[in-house]
This record gives sequence, structure tokens and C-alpha cells, in this order.
Amino acid sequence: MSSGAEPSPTATSYCRFIARRGSPPLDGAASLGVTGVEVDLGSGQRRHIWTYGALRSEEPIRPNAIDVLLTSKDEPGASLFVQGARFAADLRERAPQLSARAAWLREKRMWFVLLAILAALFFLGYMSGFSPAKSIAKALPDSWRERLGKTTRESMTEGHKECIDPAGLAALKRLTDRLSQGAPANVPFNVHVYDWSLMNAFAVPGGQIVLTKGLLDKSQSPDETAGVLAHEMGHGIEMHPEAAIIRGIGLGATLEVMLGGTTGGGLANVGLMLAQLGYSRDAEREADKHALELLKAAGISPKGLGNFFTRVVKMEADEGDKSPGAFSWFRTHPPAAERARLVGAQHDYPASPALDAGDWQSLKSICNKTRAADEAT
Repeated sequence: MSSGAEPSPTATSYCRFIARRGSPPLDGAASLGVTGVEVDLGSGQRRHIWTYGALRSEEPIRPNAIDVLLTSKDEPGASLFVQGARFAADLRERAPQLSARAAWLREKRMWFVLLAILAALFFLGYMSGFSPAKSIAKALPDSWRERLGKTTRESMTEGHKECIDPAGLAALKRLTDRLSQGAPANVPFNVHVYDWSLMNAFAVPGGQIVLTKGLLDKSQSPDETAGVLAHEMGHGIEMHPEAAIIRGIGLGATLEVMLGGTTGGGLANVGLMLAQLGYSRDAEREADKHALELLKAAGISPKGLGNFFTRVVKMEADEGDKSPGAFSWFRTHPPAAERARLVGAQHDYPASPALDAGDWQSLKSICNKTRAADEAT
């Protein structure tokens, strides 16, 4: 046979044909004809021919396949089961779209199309000032954001014990609840304190916030701590942590998550990654704006936050190029002097201390009792 000749028919193989769902199966013989699979169901039954290009297989036909289950656009609703390794191998050659490789290429093609669509959305969003990462973050299920937040928090605070003194936890809850009055109802906050000398606070996904003992020790009033906590709540309201991690993980991993996959061990160092990424200056200013709104709604003066920023300016000047610890998250924020001026420009309104003297002392003593990450709750 010349290379341009049509393939000749093959020997028949046992088959079982079902005309439509609920119809009784009919036994017959299937062969590979010139244009398609030919099905002979015996005398009194019409002969069926399913063209090769219209065939679909329930499972890709692999090299070691011993049978196939076919459907066809030529006869919607019908199905054909054929036994025989030789039949399967020959069919894979004549209808290459049924092979495992073709199925793999179709799947990859879908990923490429989705990547291209998302890349175009990212580009259009960038040109218009729209944030695709934040939009994706808002589309994530709450359960996934909570799991991501827990993983991030544990990664970030590795080696430091959580502070769980009951009186301190009660005071912290009262402060958190008071500040949450001005937050959207669908953004719950869960605040944790860690026995960590670093003076800072940071938000992680799922409305979770970490305060450090160093921050509480260096805060001179409950209003200062309330101001910093309100700022981190602002990040949570805007979903800045989720958006930053999505940008850091990359488009492909984001697709995997959105399509129901998992990032597995890739989240092991997500806390470190978030700390290194930081936020844009615009994101920090958004969080400051929310902080001032939350403080006003809670009836807490913003002056404590302003005093805190003023002292940070002095500490930064005294510190010079020396940076305590592995990170200095405050260095990713807008200049403390700028933020102090913003707070100072706010109009006065009726306010009371964020916590009374007893609760403030309880909060500052919250690390009198601690729990390691691997201890039972």
C-alpha cells in the first residue's frame, strides 16, 4: 500500500451497543472501517458507522488499553463498549484525539488559555488602576483564607510562644470588639499576641492579626496599641495580606488554588515571604485611613497613634542603620513622620481611653502565661 492509501478494514471485535440511556444493551461486532468504527448488531438491526473525527472516549486510550468505551457526535446519547487490545491500539492510531497524549495537550491548552485570560486581566487592571490580585483574594472562600492565615501566622511566629493569660485575653477581646464596631460586618478579626521582643504588629489572611510583646512593652498607653491594631485591621478590611500572597505565589499557583488544587508545602515559608514583600505605600495609606475611621467609630482618640508614630521617628533616628532582629516591618510603611502629621490633622471628637487602667495592665501582662505552637489548645 502506498503512503497515501486509505487504511484497510480490520478484524472484528466483540462489542456492546446501547442506543440511549435506559435502552437494553445489544451485543455485536465492531471493526475499524475506512471512515470510522463500523458496528454490526446482527440481522434485523441497522449498521452503525461512527466517523473517527466524531469519536469521544470516556477515558484516554493508553498504549496498554484492553478495551474502550466510546461515544460519538454522530449519534448523541449512544455508547459503545469494545473489547480487544488490538482494536484499542489500532483505534488510537486512526483517531489520535482519543490518545492520552491528546488529552494531556487539551488540558495544557486549557491552562494556557486561562493563563492568557488572567494575564490580560492583570494587564488591563494595571492600566486602569484596578487590582486583580485583590479581586481574586475577595473571591477566595473564607475557609481557604482562614487556612492560609493560620499557616502564615504559624510560619511568621515560628520559635515564639503565644501569650494566653486569661485576663489579658479578655482585655484584648474587649479592645478588638470595640474597634470592630466600625468595620464591615463580614470581616471578623482574630488577634493573637506572641512573646516576641520585636516591636511590631502585622495582619495575615482571614482577618487574623499578630501583636508582639515588644509592641505592648513599648506602648505608653492603650490608645497607642489601639491605633496600631486599628491599622492592621485596615489591612484586613482591604485584604492586603491575601493580595500580597497571591502576587508572591504567582499566577500559576493562584490558578491551581482557584481550580481546587492545593499549594501544599509551598506555604511552609509563606510568613517569611509576606514579611519580605511588605505592602505598597498606597496600601499602607489605605490602612491608615481605615484606622482613623475605626478609632472614631469606637470613640478612641487618634492622638495615641500619633504619639506612637512620633516616638517611632525618634527610635529610627537613634537606631540609624542598625536593625534589630531579622526583619523591620516598619521600614516598609510610609515614613512615621508623615503618618504622625496625618493623625495630627484630624479634628477632635468625644473620646475615652481604649481600655481602663485594669484592662490595660492585664493586656500588658498577657504573656505571663504562654503556649508553644505544638501544645494542645
